[in-house]
Amino acid sequence: MQFTKMHGIGNDFVVFNHLDKAPVESGLSDLSKRICDRKFGVGADGIILVLPSKVADYKMRMLNPDGSEAEMCGNGIRCFAKYLFDHKLIEDSSLKVDTLAGIKNLKLSTRAGKVEAVKVDMGQPRLRRSELPMRGDDSEKVVAEALRADGRRFEITGVSMGNPHVIIFEQGVGSFDLARFGPQIEHHKSFPQRTNVHFVQVCSTSEVVMRTWERGAGITLACGTGACAVAVACVLNEKTGRRVQVHLPGGDLLIEWNGENRVMMTGPAETVFTGDWPG
Repeated sequence: MQFTKMHGIGNDFVVFNHLDKAPVESGLSDLSKRICDRKFGVGADGIILVLPSKVADYKMRMLNPDGSEAEMCGNGIRCFAKYLFDHKLIEDSSLKVDTLAGIKNLKLSTRAGKVEAVKVDMGQPRLRRSELPMRGDDSEKVVAEALRADGRRFEITGVSMGNPHVIIFEQGVGSFDLARFGPQIEHHKSFPQRTNVHFVQVCSTSEVVMRTWERGAGITLACGTGACAVAVACVLNEKTGRRVQVHLPGGDLLIEWNGENRVMMTGPAETVFTGDWPG
């Protein structure tokens, strides 16, 4: 099984081409667990499958290191686009990708035959409690709502970008104990499908720093859908404008929540190496 190791600002993936041969469904979860292991496998934050689609140019599936399947992955879909371009599977700079979170429209920026950045229309944020999903009364939005975890009170804002996110504004995110509180909130009884958790420090009206505990993956260097959710949460809490530079441990993403209620994400993608996995 040939694979390509890729990353989007440090969020890394093992990409498999299944355009000609469908994956064996019964083995996907175990494959993701084994190949993502950083001691005994290739090491990654997830695996990505390149598949044919009847409704878009291609279909993307992404599985986490714990074997669960994610609805969408912002950094992963940029790697997906670069993979298609590098392997001459697309010629145009525009691309439609079928995901579990719906069809995503992408635009590749290239120079001298290489992908420099990928802009993704991540769609409309979903803000109702039932859309996260989160237990409780289906109020219009979950903004600065109290939540207790591991003996501490947090104020959370909930945003779904096709997958669930909780955003918490915190000073000094660099020293925050993410490994302690991240899993407590991910598995909190309020979230029937678990949730991604992001701690955010606001630097200015156009700049924030975030750290992430990803559902099914733990601490990661970046989260694309999470950065989109963070930008939306910043606006809902009146902390930034609608265009914000998001600094993550692995690099930066430019996020804009435009006037048409769509979230646009722009960032890079890189190939690390290729190899063979004993199937």
